[in-house]
Amino acid sequence: MSVVIIGGHERMETQYKEICKKYKFRAKVFTKMPVNLKEQIGCPDLMILFTATASHKMVHCAMSESVKNNIEVKRSHSSSASALKGILEQYS
Repeated sequence: MSVVIIGGHERMETQYKEICKKYKFRAKVFTKMPVNLKEQIGCPDLMILFTATASHKMVHCAMSESVKNNIEVKRSHSSSASALKGILEQYS
């Protein structure tokens, strides 16, 4: 399964990827808004939005792609490692 994480802290990016690997998820992490976010999201099985640390523009772009490609979205106000683990446990 694949997951895209929108938001979060830059210093936690490698930790997010390692946590996803432990739950057998392939992960893409976007802590900052790249120019071509729509093309980079692709078609993952799950999209996780860390709403406290993602910009409104990033959230809007991610949500429009999720509707267009029928991607399941899970929102979390907290961008901690334990919050990510809790979400991934529901889907593994």
